[in-house]
Amino acid sequence: MSDSPLTLHNSALHQATLHLLSELFHGTPESGGFMLNPGDPGMLEQLDQVSAHVASTRNVEGLTTIAAHVDHVLYGISLLNRWANGEPEPWADADWSGSWKRTHVTEDQWEKLRSRFRESVEEWIGHVQKRTEWDHLAACGTIASLAHSAYHLGAIRQILATQGMKPIA
Repeated sequence: MSDSPLTLHNSALHQATLHLLSELFHGTPESGGFMLNPGDPGMLEQLDQVSAHVASTRNVEGLTTIAAHVDHVLYGISLLNRWANGEPEPWADADWSGSWKRTHVTEDQWEKLRSRFRESVEEWIGHVQKRTEWDHLAACGTIASLAHSAYHLGAIRQILATQGMKPIA
């Protein structure tokens, strides 16, 4: 196996990854998608429908809040953006447990958290879109960001269900 990068810009894999990132964060058309149900609005719009009170509510003992899930995913995507902007190893001293500490937010904090999350997601999708060479780290990081974020969208929707709220999917 070679460590040299492959040029895969606009390849089927590159386009599929972009499509799935867009679907996860921006939703699917009524005709359907690959990972979300038809007409699913995606993660960003789902979060826009959640109040700070709901985002801060811990309904199940031992589980965390929606605010903590969002802060955690934001942290991971922020590290990827730092790496894509040229920082060699931003994860070398990453504090993953620290990314779970924000469990309660006020309405203002929730609005700012969602805004930072949206900006980071858009920046990350832009980096993936512009990437022309893919090595092992770039490919794994991109695919992992998709899987990791999808996992947390599912967890957020499970939390909403425990609070008696129907997710908008």
